[in-house]
Amino acid sequence: MLKHRGFPGRLPGTDFQFTIRRENRKKGATPITRRERFRDRKVVDKRADAAFLSALITNFGDEPFERGNLDAGRLGWLIGREVKAVGNFDPADYEQLLQVDMAAAEASFPELFAQDSPPDFGWDDDAGWDDDEDER
Repeated sequence: MLKHRGFPGRLPGTDFQFTIRRENRKKGATPITRRERFRDRKVVDKRADAAFLSALITNFGDEPFERGNLDAGRLGWLIGREVKAVGNFDPADYEQLLQVDMAAAEASFPELFAQDSPPDFGWDDDAGWDDDEDER
């Protein structure tokens, strides 16, 4: 399983995880399941989606990337909308290639593309980044 170094491990100040620490060797990767986003979702849930998408865009842009250690639950909120599978989709494959659909991302989360005041997700405080995490 590829570990995405420099990718935030979670949304600072919350328990919303963005990455997993190690692969599940017994059962395999947790399948990515598309989750419906209803209008009455909590503000903090919407913020977690925006922060995760922002981190994907910052780290990968519109280039294909390997799922690796990205959290299946968090990907489930974006898959099939802002994040698309490259090639045949295997929801339980750590090596599945994904790609951010920038047009869909801008339509769903225009605040991420605002030039004058992009949202601050607290990445500067270094909490939640897994650069120094031990390889296990």
